[in-house]
Amino acid sequence: MSTYAEENITYWTRRAPSYSDVNQEELSTNQHSVWSRVIDQRIQSHFGNRSREQIHLLDVGTGPGFFAIILAELGYPVTAVDYTEAMLDQARKNAGPLASVIDFRRMDAEQLTFPDGAFDVIVSRNLTWNLPSPDRAYSQWTRVLKQNGLLLNFDANWYRYLFSPAANVLHLEDRKNVRESNAADDTAGTDVDAMEAIARQAPLSSRRRPAWDLHILHGLGMSVSADQEIWKQVWTENERINNASTPMFLVHAVKAS
Repeated sequence: MSTYAEENITYWTRRAPSYSDVNQEELSTNQHSVWSRVIDQRIQSHFGNRSREQIHLLDVGTGPGFFAIILAELGYPVTAVDYTEAMLDQARKNAGPLASVIDFRRMDAEQLTFPDGAFDVIVSRNLTWNLPSPDRAYSQWTRVLKQNGLLLNFDANWYRYLFSPAANVLHLEDRKNVRESNAADDTAGTDVDAMEAIARQAPLSSRRRPAWDLHILHGLGMSVSADQEIWKQVWTENERINNASTPMFLVHAVKAS
């Protein structure tokens, strides 16, 4: 196992309980319905003639299980994978009775063991930025999608401020705004030094996204677009204050029939 992978597992294992607290808050607030609606609308628009029970989903990097839980509630058959066992333990707890119908598995997002064309939809949030070989992950995700399968990847240019002086100025402005507005600090419970050390090794921290994602997926034969204003639909006011300089985007990709 590489040093990068070891550092990642160590960090996210330690972070699992506090990260789970974030997911639990989302499940208990309006974010639950916001995210359910946004993802369901995208899926239903693409598979309008099929029932949810016929649409098999893969949640990659499920963490404490938020996407897996809200999608299983809607009636989709869900498989959810994560590389960190501690995260999967939290996900099973958060799922409650749904833990018996969600297929949770420990698996590397860059080395999926599923057969080709196993899923109709892949969803992911805040994962690709953290991967050592995100191009390999995209190749794997494309492989396990069925023809006309849908990929919905929500992410952001996290930690680009470590590589861009201009981005760092905006990042510092975000931190100032958090303090002055008395907003809850999203970095609370985070070992920022450890996370930045990992981010410095992550290849996507210095890339301009989602342009990089669109290029890679297009090369894999996907029909792809980006919604760079999806944050306006899914982020709370607190998230907007904390991350104004790093807005969330959505990569929407379809595997050619």
